[in-house]
Amino acid sequence: MVLAVSVESVEESVEESAPRSARLPKAERREQLMAVARSVFVEQGYHTASMEIIAETAGVSKPLLYQHFPSKLDLYLALLDAGIDDLLAKSDASLRDITDNKLRVIATVQTYFEFVDDPQDAYRLVFESDLTNEPEVRARLERLEREVIKSIAAVIKEDTGLSESQATLLGAGLHGMAQVAATNWLRDPTLPRSDAAELVSLLSWRGISGFPLSHPPQ
Repeated sequence: MVLAVSVESVEESVEESAPRSARLPKAERREQLMAVARSVFVEQGYHTASMEIIAETAGVSKPLLYQHFPSKLDLYLALLDAGIDDLLAKSDASLRDITDNKLRVIATVQTYFEFVDDPQDAYRLVFESDLTNEPEVRARLERLEREVIKSIAAVIKEDTGLSESQATLLGAGLHGMAQVAATNWLRDPTLPRSDAAELVSLLSWRGISGFPLSHPPQ
């Protein structure tokens, strides 16, 4: 006779065999495992880190870890998706919720500085991944770049009347400037974060503001 066993019951039995870690609801356990895995990947890199190390650091058994993430790559991609979604949401908010263009530029640049300064170090998986040769990783990073540039370009095109190609190039320039400046600041944070972001924002705004508005305020 074949018995049907649910994932939940398997997880319960696995967790019962791993008394090192208290039982948690499935969603909370997943978040806990991701937090641990993020720190391990950041510290050791993808290739050095192992599911065994992650499970041991999290205080769970390897079978339980595999219940949530079928492979190390699946776990890494889940972390990468979370970091990318967070940056995209914040970037979109800085463009959507602010109407003053100078403040938009400032908010966009600040978004990058805040992202790289997050103590969870999610930015290292996004901007400094050691797995960029993996097609699924590269596709996600290209999606991030494409969507950020597209959002910035849409605002530039609407406000200046430039062509889509011109606006996209300027959007790529602003995206690249903010990302590179933020990551370089993190390596040598001599300036306070707010001062550094303001300095880069000023440079960006002086360039973007040189293009006349297609519909200047009345």
